[in-house]
Amino acid sequence: MSDHEPPSGLPNQLGHRIQGNQLSGNARAHFGDIYNISREDPLSLLPFATKAPFNSYDRQHEPICLPDTRVDLLEEIYNWADGKDGQDERCIFWLNGLAGTGKSTISRTVACRYNKQKRLGASFLFSKGGGDVSHAGKLFTSLAVQLAFNVPCLRQNICEAARKRSDIASLSLSEQWRQLVLSPLSNIQSKSYQSYIFIIDALDECENDKDVGLILQLLAEARLLTTIRLRVFLTSRPEIAIRYNMHHTIPTEHQDFILHDIPPKLINHDISLFLEHNLRVIRQELTLGADWPGEVILRRLVLYACGLFIWASTACRFIRDGKQLARKRLDKLLKRSSSVITGPEKHLNEIYLAVLQHSIPSEFSDEEKEEVCDELKYRLGSLVVLLSPLSTSALSRLLQLSREDVDSTFNNLHAILDITDDPTRELRLHHPSFRDFLLNKDRCGNFWVDEKQAHHMLAASCISLMSQTLKKDVCELHAPGYKATQVESSRLQKCLPPDVQYACLYWVQHLQRSSSQAYDSEEAHRFLQAHLLHWLEALGWMGKTSEGIQAILSLEAYVLIDESPNLHAFIHDAKRFALYNRTIIEQSPLQLYCSALILAPEKSIIRREFKDCIPSWIRINSKLLEYWNAALQTLEGHTDWVLSVAFSPDGKQVMSGSEDRTVRLWDAATGAALQTLKGHTDSV
Repeated sequence: MSDHEPPSGLPNQLGHRIQGNQLSGNARAHFGDIYNISREDPLSLLPFATKAPFNSYDRQHEPICLPDTRVDLLEEIYNWADGKDGQDERCIFWLNGLAGTGKSTISRTVACRYNKQKRLGASFLFSKGGGDVSHAGKLFTSLAVQLAFNVPCLRQNICEAARKRSDIASLSLSEQWRQLVLSPLSNIQSKSYQSYIFIIDALDECENDKDVGLILQLLAEARLLTTIRLRVFLTSRPEIAIRYNMHHTIPTEHQDFILHDIPPKLINHDISLFLEHNLRVIRQELTLGADWPGEVILRRLVLYACGLFIWASTACRFIRDGKQLARKRLDKLLKRSSSVITGPEKHLNEIYLAVLQHSIPSEFSDEEKEEVCDELKYRLGSLVVLLSPLSTSALSRLLQLSREDVDSTFNNLHAILDITDDPTRELRLHHPSFRDFLLNKDRCGNFWVDEKQAHHMLAASCISLMSQTLKKDVCELHAPGYKATQVESSRLQKCLPPDVQYACLYWVQHLQRSSSQAYDSEEAHRFLQAHLLHWLEALGWMGKTSEGIQAILSLEAYVLIDESPNLHAFIHDAKRFALYNRTIIEQSPLQLYCSALILAPEKSIIRREFKDCIPSWIRINSKLLEYWNAALQTLEGHTDWVLSVAFSPDGKQVMSGSEDRTVRLWDAATGAALQTLKGHTDSV
């Protein structure tokens, strides 16, 4: 499904800078560092999801539609985007379809066309479990950065918006969209009327349904632009939240096309061309003979695909991966597949089962097969429930397995996993439908992965890994006054590699998603008693203090006080300790063991548990508080007296005015500074 011409455009030009960059967890490793944007450039203030663009380094080998396929559909999309539909000014084109029907390939094809025409404004491809591309947090900042490069006349407007609101990335999605995208587009200065397109792929894989609804409402505001035409091409499965918003919230602003309703004759024609092309490549690579596989078999494969391009592409990868046994693998598929036309999901189940079963040697005894199957389920289960992608090396360390063991498990799964020889490249599924298959007991039989159990195992692995690797002064700086901003990225990656950073960020979420309760004196409790300060220190170096505080708050709400009173009390005290010392953790993490611990109340559980960490050379002459007082934390940032304070109606944010002539917005739960408003000529 690909033409082999590399897409042009900014992300491809900079692709080699993306390669090898370890971004997991390091908040400072954002767009500005990777693309050599100076820290003085306002664009460096905008967090950028490097895997979001259609032609990012990680996506460079993903296919586009073959010539003479999807002809009518692509023509309809292009006519809409180019404004050839006369009075049709609907700004959103929603391509929806079932899993495996080719939505993402079509979106890449559309993106490639308009990128070559210099009319692609930006693209963002969502992916469940994909870290920055699994949620909407960096959607509009990423679109804005791409716009600044793809449409040079917009760069100044976008930079000005980022400069005016230096904390724009912490604002609501609505504010980000309107200030970074809509407003710069509204103020574009051009002699001729121009047209651009945004590509948003797999919106259904965005984690938060409420965000999805808001995104659709905001994108529909493209209709308000008068000096420029902005079209939004959007793909997703027909999930309830998206269907509702399309048909009830923005019914007049969108045009939809249901991919799985295309007449079977047209779909089968395109799948036939796809299979013919890929099987010809396999035939030439493996010298299988000019008549292989033949028209009859080709027609049977088209029938078995049942309208799903993912079935056809998985089948071709499975056959190709067999090398000299390619003929046998084709025969195996033909024997397994039902000759009766049934629902497409059944055919997808059959090919996924064929790939999994083939990965278990047939000569093994039943007992050995069961053992291999259990290992396969554990490793695949861990992979499909990851909350952010990891490389083979990082996953093996997280699971505390050898690289060889993990490689041997995945080696026969190239048909469903995107695996390369580079151990540092992130492992990915070829298609999200495999995750759906593996987590559905009714579809995959003996290979079923219990999702909650998989989360439980990963939570245990995270805790075990952190217990073994986290320690005081983990970056070996030997200077308690060291600033977090002074630590080189290379040192951080060496001392806190991606697997450890992953464990620090996600262990609480895995515990919660497992639905297994944490009890006194058990694993989670023992970890916190031994390593709370080490964990907070690591988060400080990673630039993830807010995420750590949020994890503690979530854990406090999750642990039942009646069933685990000691653990709950410990977490509550840890919350007070972390909130009170937030600035210390963010700026100088090693001061946790000095000023933070020393000044904790005498009855603090954290002080009692970690008193041996206090340096022996420090003496305390003044009397300390006995218990935590009513002050949860100090919000630091104003340079003069604070004169006014107000809470938002939902209690989630605090706003403060000061004699320094600024207004500051804070997250009430974590204490994070969200925004600074400047411009007043007197105290506020």
